[in-house]
Amino acid sequence: MVPTYPRHPTSLATQALSVQDATNNRLALGIGLSHKFMIEGVLGLDYSKPVRHMREYLSVLNPALRGELVRHDGEEFRVNNFQVSLTGTKAPPVLVAALGPDMLRLCGRMADGTVTWMGGIEYLRDVAVPAMSEAAAKAGRPAPRIVAMVPVLLSKDVAAGRETVNATFQMYGGIPSYRATLDRGGAAGPADVSLIGGEEELEQGLKRFEQAGVTDFVAVVPRGAKEADGTGEFAAAMARGK
Repeated sequence: MVPTYPRHPTSLATQALSVQDATNNRLALGIGLSHKFMIEGVLGLDYSKPVRHMREYLSVLNPALRGELVRHDGEEFRVNNFQVSLTGTKAPPVLVAALGPDMLRLCGRMADGTVTWMGGIEYLRDVAVPAMSEAAAKAGRPAPRIVAMVPVLLSKDVAAGRETVNATFQMYGGIPSYRATLDRGGAAGPADVSLIGGEEELEQGLKRFEQAGVTDFVAVVPRGAKEADGTGEFAAAMARGK
């Protein structure tokens, strides 16, 4: 995911189209706000209007990716007569890391999908998927991609596996946007939004995520876990359809 605040949308459009050209149009461009502690605390930028920032960012980025002449006079960005295009290069789909309802609705209207983290099945089924899908439909856009990044651990000892996941991803419970996402899904911690168990349990869990409306699943394996290699092999086999 590319943080938006440090990168002007015209610069990102140029970079993204260059990657599209180099990869024969295989790029999916993921962008996100990052977090207040990083944008304000580390970079010294204003994070007070994140939804407005993303709305204007997409208002410049989307037409620029399509090779259109961009004119935008807003509060966040002012762009006059910018255009970039590469023959044979298509605009990549734009996936935005959106978690809160307002951002989800915005991205349903203006983006091709979202990427979530620390969102379990309940959050995805009851919050993310409805908000994105309804906003996309009202805007006359195709059904959005819902990319769920989820901690996964193949383990016979579920209790020990939960301890491993909670310890590995503990920091996310203290970051406001992720804490709010956990709360919206009724989850106490990372293990509650994870897939942990044997192969059958993981396969059933993947089906539940699909039933909740997830179109793309990204398995995030805890680094250093003794089951990490086995989990990675299982995830790779599932991705190959085996």
